[in-house]
Amino acid sequence: MYGKEIRLRRIFPDPARHLFSVPLDHPVSMGPIDGLEALGPLARELQNGGADLLIVTKGAVRELAPVLAPRTLVGIHVSASTSLGSTANLKVLVGTAEEAVSLGADLLSVQVNFGVPEEPDMLRDLGVAADQCRRLGLPLLCMAYVKKANGGTPDELRHAARAAADTGADIVKTSYPGSSGEFAALCRTTPVPVLIGGGARLDDEASFLRIVTESLAAGGAGICIGRNLFQRQPVGPFARRIATLLHGPA
Repeated sequence: MYGKEIRLRRIFPDPARHLFSVPLDHPVSMGPIDGLEALGPLARELQNGGADLLIVTKGAVRELAPVLAPRTLVGIHVSASTSLGSTANLKVLVGTAEEAVSLGADLLSVQVNFGVPEEPDMLRDLGVAADQCRRLGLPLLCMAYVKKANGGTPDELRHAARAAADTGADIVKTSYPGSSGEFAALCRTTPVPVLIGGGARLDDEASFLRIVTESLAAGGAGICIGRNLFQRQPVGPFARRIATLLHGPA
């Protein structure tokens, strides 16, 4: 009964401190993309830079465990598809909450792609994962994306975020809807903490940092950003800049 409450307090220990989470699950869907050729060294840099939570696939725990700092939280992502197949938008469950707990997870992560024909299958999987997490007291993060032109309208993003929360997610990650006002509206209508995702890497570093800053001011609980972080070299100094925005000066 209290397990989820205790774990969520570890993830969000202070209202003034925003969550710095980094998804590193990309190799299943995209292969060993730039910046993610080797997980171990990258995980060290991110932790030294101030990351709070690293999200990996269950197989990747073998590379993460030897370098994991005691303070770093772990998320296990159990939704999968690959760009090699013809149904890349259909994410299927490839793990369970019980497996995640056995691997040391602080939360379970699943993905739902809204606006595609396979959406009902992914919503069903989200419900299954939510039930597993409820029984084990494990928080559930849903990466809620709208797979339409330009990533969905603000109305569609609000709908997806609320649907994810109301299907059982304890934390929702979604795309930035384009302005602080629209993101504030999304946060107001989503009854769980909301994290922004970064999506494809933006060439303009300043534009990316502006999005992070605006999302925090609008009520976001933090970030869950991968390529816009680990594809900027060197990773460590940029991670420290982000950590200062999220956590305040050291």
